[in-house]
Amino acid sequence: MENTYLITTDSTTDFDPAYIKEHDIHMVPLSYVVDGVSHPDLNATETGDYKAFYDALRAGAMPTTSQVTPEEGIRFFEPLLQQGYDILHLAFTSGLSGTCGSMMVAADELREKYPERKITVIDSLCASLGEGLLYHHMRRLQDEGKSMEEVAEWTERNKLRLCHQVIADDLHHLQRGGRVSKTAAVFGTMLGIKPIIHVNNEGKLIPVGKARGRKAGIESLLKTMEEKFVKEDNDVVYICHADCLEDAQQTARQIKQRFGVKEVYINYIGTVIGSHTGCGTMAIFFLGDKRDM
Repeated sequence: MENTYLITTDSTTDFDPAYIKEHDIHMVPLSYVVDGVSHPDLNATETGDYKAFYDALRAGAMPTTSQVTPEEGIRFFEPLLQQGYDILHLAFTSGLSGTCGSMMVAADELREKYPERKITVIDSLCASLGEGLLYHHMRRLQDEGKSMEEVAEWTERNKLRLCHQVIADDLHHLQRGGRVSKTAAVFGTMLGIKPIIHVNNEGKLIPVGKARGRKAGIESLLKTMEEKFVKEDNDVVYICHADCLEDAQQTARQIKQRFGVKEVYINYIGTVIGSHTGCGTMAIFFLGDKRDM
């Protein structure tokens, strides 16, 4: 067969199963563990119930998560190489997981075994639908006829323009996960404080502010978007949510009105990332001029 290349990624792109099937996305699943039982990221299964997962979090469940191992990376890549494909893999940010490192180790081993094939692993420095939106742009370039090298070069040059604007809600979940102190969780909840978070240039989630109340927090995200948004580069904006669909839909309507965006794709925060965010988190993703450091 004439050689072509595939753009592959991780389940942490948080696409829904129907989108994955429609676009024939080759995706390596991360996993989460509840009560000692390991489960693949929900969007990798084509079955399961996001709402049931978040209801379990509300009831006190504290899942842990597992990165992809190099051996799992090899099992993912090798059948594609055997079919004659080169691979451009977009990996979950190294700032939050060792998965990218594992995929790079897998690629190194397989290059020796398949010297005629090309394998490139890109550290997205993105998470959730931020990684997903970067993947969307990569696939668009591929559909326009760009080579694997051209798509990789564009991605490296533009990935730090992929803005992640996040509002968190469940301070007690963040406290249980060791991300805020118990005192901050108690008083923050009493005062209706909502942390504002973004992904920095190292691909890490860091707090950048706080808002009194949910409505003010979402408005803060939109104001930051106004400062950074580059209209000509955004054919679509992505929103993810941890079981707060009405907020996501309302925010999508505001984005369409304020920024003239025709399409806003909405999906749940997946079960791996949701294990760390808790319920009520919502994030907006778009291409901006740059991220804050």
